[in-house]
Amino acid sequence: NNHGTGCTLSSAIASYMAKGNDIEEAVQMAKEFMNHAIRAGAAYKIGHGHGPVHHFFQWWE
Repeated sequence: NNHGTGCTLSSAIASYMAKGNDIEEAVQMAKEFMNHAIRAGAAYKIGHGHGPVHHFFQWWE
């Protein structure tokens, strides 16, 4: 279940740019965030396929 990954990625890029990072840094940081969020969501058995994107993985541990 990768629904929402594109929206999350673009929001993460915009957020990192708003924090003062240039586009290259923002994209790299957003990709790292997405990798962690997808991995963290894999533990949840919701729906079919992979688990959901876990947007709050940093605070949920």
